[in-house]
Amino acid sequence: MGKVGVALAAACAAAACVTAAVMVSRRMKRRRGWRKVVTVLEDLEEGCATPVGRLRQVVDAMAVEMHAGLASEGGSKLKMLLTYVHNLPTGMEKGIYYALDLDDTNFRVLRVKLGGQRSTILDHDVERQPIPQHLMTSTTEELFDFIATKLKDFVERQENVSEFSVEETRELGFTFSFPVKQNSSSTGTLLKCTKGFSIEDMVGRDVSQCLQEAMSRNGLNMRVAALVNDTVGTLALGHYHDQDTVASVIFGTGTNACYLERADAIIKCQGLLSTSGGMVVNMEWGNFWSSHLPRTSYDVDLDCESPNPNDQGFEKMISGMYLGDIVRRVVLRMSQESDVFGPVSSRLLVPFILRTPMIAAMHDDDSPNLMEVARILRDTLQIPDVPLNVRKLVVKVCDVVTRRAARLAAAGIVGILKKIGRDRNGGTASSSKAKGGSQSKMRRTVVAVEGGLYTNYTMFREYLNEAMGEILGEDVAEHVVIRDMDDGSGIGAALLAASHSASLAIDNI
Repeated sequence: MGKVGVALAAACAAAACVTAAVMVSRRMKRRRGWRKVVTVLEDLEEGCATPVGRLRQVVDAMAVEMHAGLASEGGSKLKMLLTYVHNLPTGMEKGIYYALDLDDTNFRVLRVKLGGQRSTILDHDVERQPIPQHLMTSTTEELFDFIATKLKDFVERQENVSEFSVEETRELGFTFSFPVKQNSSSTGTLLKCTKGFSIEDMVGRDVSQCLQEAMSRNGLNMRVAALVNDTVGTLALGHYHDQDTVASVIFGTGTNACYLERADAIIKCQGLLSTSGGMVVNMEWGNFWSSHLPRTSYDVDLDCESPNPNDQGFEKMISGMYLGDIVRRVVLRMSQESDVFGPVSSRLLVPFILRTPMIAAMHDDDSPNLMEVARILRDTLQIPDVPLNVRKLVVKVCDVVTRRAARLAAAGIVGILKKIGRDRNGGTASSSKAKGGSQSKMRRTVVAVEGGLYTNYTMFREYLNEAMGEILGEDVAEHVVIRDMDDGSGIGAALLAASHSASLAIDNI
C-alpha cells in the first residue's frame, strides 16, 4: 500500500473513531438526561406517598379538626358552618317546587315535580341563563331584578293555569355558592363577593331577602324556603333517594363536604333548637390542613404563587382546579433538568394551561402508542415528537398526582365517618338474636358524591374506592356506599324547599 493509501486509511479510521466517540457521547448524554427525569419522578413518588398508615393519620387529624371547629368559632382550620338544615328530604314529598342555582357567570332555574313516593321525581325542567357582564358590577337590585324577571318568565312558560291559584305561594330552593353566614335555613348574609362579582352594596345583606324583594317587585308569588350551597343540596338529593345517606362531598373544580351532626355535639351553639336532634354542618373542608399531608415542593410553589397563599391547602392537593397544574410543574422541572422533551416550551411556564380533564385524558389513554398523550403535549404544551418512553413517563406523573389526591380524598371521607361513629370503631347497632341475646352489626352508611373529578375521571374514582377499603378494612368498607349524584345544586335545592315547606306546615298546625 502506498503512502497515500496509508494516509487515507488512517484518516478514515480517525473519522470513524470521532463518529463513534460522538455517538457514545450522545448516548451517554441521553442516558444522563433520562436518569435525571427518572430521579425527578422517583422524588415525586416519594413525596406523594400515601401508605395506609399515613392515611389513617390524616383520618384522625380530620376528626380532631372537626371536633375543634364544632367547639368554638375559629378553633379549627375547618369552619364547620351551621346550615340550620335539620329536615332532610324523606322521599315522601309531593308537589311542584322550584330551584334557583346561582354560580359563576350563569344561573339555572329548575322546576321539579315530586310524586310522594321514595325516589319518585316525576319530572323536572331546567333552563340556564347567562348573567350580563355589566350586572356583575352593578347594584344588588339590578342583579336580582334581572334574575327575578327570568325566573318569572320560566314559571309562566312551565305552569298550567290549574297547577297554582293566583294566591298560592310557590316554594323555592336557592343555591347560592358564595361565602355566606347562614342565619337560618332560608336566610344568610353575604360575606364577600367572589367569582368575578363586585357588587359593594350586596356585602353584609341577606341574599334571600334581596331575592324575595326582587320577586315581589316583579309580581312573582314565590317564597325562598331554603338557602343552601351545592354540597348541602347533594346531601339532600342523596337522602331523598336513600335515608342511610349521612354525608356528601363535592369533587369538582373545588371541593367541599357536609354531613349530618348531632345537635348536642355542636358545642359552640349550646341549646341549639332542632326538631330532629341533628343538623347539617357545612365543613368547608378545602381549608383542612395537617402535617401528615404529603406535601411536595410543587405544592409549596403552587401555594405561594396562588391568589390565596396559606389558604385552602387540602383543596390545592385534591381538587380539579389544581391537579393539572401540579402535573405541569413536574413536567416543567423534567424539561429543565433534561432535553428528553426537547427545548423547554414556553407553554410550560403558563399557569393552569394544563387542565385536569387533559390529565384525565392522558391517564386514561390506552392506545398502544399513547396518541392522546402525544396530541395534548403537542397541541396544548407545544412539545412535538415526544418519544413513546417519555409519553409513558408523563402518564406516570399523572398517575402519581391523581393517586395521591384520590387517596387523601378517601381519608377525608373516613375522617367524617370516624367523627360520627361510622368507621371501624363505631357504626354498630344491636340486633336481637333468636334466643334473646344481642349481637352487633355494622350500620349501612351512604356518602353522596358529586362533581366531574369523581364522575368523569376513572382512575381518580378507582383510587378513591380502593383507598376506602384499605383504610376501613374490607369488613367495614362493604357497609359503606359511595353513591354518585347528579345535580344536587339544582334538584337538591328544590327537594330542600319541599322538605322545609312540609316541616313549616306541620309546625303551623
